[in-house]
Amino acid sequence: MKSVVFPAHANALLGLRPVATACGLWLLALAAQAETATPAPSWLVVQNLRAPSLDEVVVTATRTPQPLADLVADVSIVDRETIEASGATALPDVLARLPGIEISRNGGLGSSASVFVRGAESRFTAVYIDGVRVDSQSTGGTQWEQIPLAQIERIEVLRGPAAAVYGSDAIAGVIQLFTRQGQGPAQPMVGVGIGSQGTRHIEAAISGSTGTEGAFDYALGLSRTLSDGFDTKNSGSHDTDRDGYRSTSGYARLGLRINAQHRLEGNLLAQRMNSGYDDFSYSPAHPSDDRNLHRLRTAGLSWQAQWSEAYRTRLSITEAVSRYETTPSPYLTETTLHGYLWQHDYQAGAHRFSATLERREDQLYNPALDAWGVTLDGERSQDGLALGYSYSAHGHTLQINARHDDDSEFGGQNTGSLAYGYAITPQWRATASVGTAFRAPTLYHRFSEYGVATLQPEKSHNAEIGLRWAEKSSTFSIVAYRNRVRNLISFAGAGSCASDFGCYANTARAQYEGITLAGSYRLAGVQWRGSVDWLNPRDLDTGKQLARRAKRHATLGAETLLSGWNVGAEMQASGQRFDNAANTNRLGGYALWNLYANKRLARDFTLLARIDNLADKDYQLARTYATAGRSLYLGLKWTPQ
Repeated sequence: MKSVVFPAHANALLGLRPVATACGLWLLALAAQAETATPAPSWLVVQNLRAPSLDEVVVTATRTPQPLADLVADVSIVDRETIEASGATALPDVLARLPGIEISRNGGLGSSASVFVRGAESRFTAVYIDGVRVDSQSTGGTQWEQIPLAQIERIEVLRGPAAAVYGSDAIAGVIQLFTRQGQGPAQPMVGVGIGSQGTRHIEAAISGSTGTEGAFDYALGLSRTLSDGFDTKNSGSHDTDRDGYRSTSGYARLGLRINAQHRLEGNLLAQRMNSGYDDFSYSPAHPSDDRNLHRLRTAGLSWQAQWSEAYRTRLSITEAVSRYETTPSPYLTETTLHGYLWQHDYQAGAHRFSATLERREDQLYNPALDAWGVTLDGERSQDGLALGYSYSAHGHTLQINARHDDDSEFGGQNTGSLAYGYAITPQWRATASVGTAFRAPTLYHRFSEYGVATLQPEKSHNAEIGLRWAEKSSTFSIVAYRNRVRNLISFAGAGSCASDFGCYANTARAQYEGITLAGSYRLAGVQWRGSVDWLNPRDLDTGKQLARRAKRHATLGAETLLSGWNVGAEMQASGQRFDNAANTNRLGGYALWNLYANKRLARDFTLLARIDNLADKDYQLARTYATAGRSLYLGLKWTPQ
């Protein structure tokens, strides 16, 4: 493969293709109102996900179960069928197929990855696994490479700030990940797969319920993946070996319905990953096999009580441990996060009230393993009170949230949000919202060798408007937003910290503004879907484009049944980006084409085949780091009916 950089006129054409796609989808959606649509079969996907029913319940928007039809927020849902059909082996690759999301990765799977929601920093998205908050007090944000996709059953993505509901960190959005919950007779599953770069995968799971009226439900799963990988660096002095990885993960989710009013649930998830990388200090005279060692463990225990038809509560205790280590180059960081939540919900007709007490405790351990001799062993906490009110009737939906967080380091932080939606017709719905959010600096930002103790929390103000249309298997949406952040923390030049290399500082004001169009339409037996994002993520002080984020990106997909096969094709395109804040290192635009197919071979067996990067495109998500070329994956799953 040879490197291809898009010239200026090619990038312009890349921008026109998503525009034409989005306009076509819009016209198709409008035309659909004049005809009777055929109900979509269950395998159809919309915006890279199966078409959800408007009666489907969503938890992420307000932390309270709500029908999708009542939501004012911009939400996407991904279920297990869509994850499996995608053939993806990592969570960021699934998220990258959703509207409003871009990713960056320093090499192959197991390498450091970033997820940008609406162009915002990766640390500005709050992430939960079965209600357990996952974060890092090192550089901040979730370490996406640690989350095992094989154990995830459902994904809910909320785009837009939600600090008034979730507290610190939810400046750009919230991503909730759920493992399987058992129900009905015991359902075993065994899956195996092989792919390019010596990839081998095996998984097994069982779920179900037992006891009187299924009072006890269970779900357990294990997964093992190995790959020889590829050389993740494509320039400079580095070890030219293949940087493979091996990953082992498992989960358990148990529930007990004590009676009709009370339910207990416990969950546990764990992952260990060992992946190769090339250290910056690599010396040909003293070659070494550099390895990333990742560990993630989450655990939660909750009690849900329905005290009356109108009043219910939820009490939960959670813990997450995220550990990252490198060898033989010595580095170790471990974040332990404890969470305590007591939530109250009261429903009175069209009115709903909520009150939540929450405590979060973060601990960071960074031992002195290098020449700096700085050991971090600190902790911090936040206590929050959140109040919410919603009204939904006669085509009107109103959502008001306010929250006060008392940070052990920065004192009181207040956030709020106001959202309104109006059903113009049964198919058309207009929405508008405003909200504020914040994120406190991590312990590493403040107290490491690069840290500055006087750093202040990053704060934002967001406003957005949207228009949505839905009828059966066809949908259309357009959302315009602007999110301004002040006190943005970035890595600056030498200052008051111990390092002469550079220090963290509140150096900038950032603005993330853009328009997202997304839609799906069924035509001639084919389900079409697509999205296009125009955005302008920039530093307001310098006017520069923020690093590793494009001003436009798009997806397009089609899926149909053919001779008993469910076959599909998809395209992912991105415009040019810059690898650095100064906008001097340009990353060219690219377009990737993927094909996939699956078929039930017999009553209990399903075959999956997928080709990624069909054209073998050579592209970069980060400067000097390679990406996978054309790759093939074949999987076989046994699920007795």
